[in-house]
Amino acid sequence: MALLVYVTVPDEAEARHIARTLVEAQLAAGVNILHGANSIYRWQGRVCEGTEHILLAQVSRAAFATVRETILALHSHQTPCIIALPIDGGHCPFLHWIEENSRPSA
Repeated sequence: MALLVYVTVPDEAEARHIARTLVEAQLAAGVNILHGANSIYRWQGRVCEGTEHILLAQVSRAAFATVRETILALHSHQTPCIIALPIDGGHCPFLHWIEENSRPSA
């Protein structure tokens, strides 16, 4: 089963670094980077606002644990947003491409 992994990062350089690392390591088949999300969130008892970038990574379920650990190792935030959403349907050849190009590390 394929997953869409949603991650927020503080800047474009970090977004590109994480995305490229995941794809080069064959952990994610692909990663989309969405620029300039305005975020309002609660952190340490305060309401904060900021601009973030969103990563949408196409990942196999088998690779997710390694994907999560890789993101945690590269991410600058203490508690990064990493959410895995199951893909319940889609274009079968695309879903197959995700499975073929997102493998757990050996």
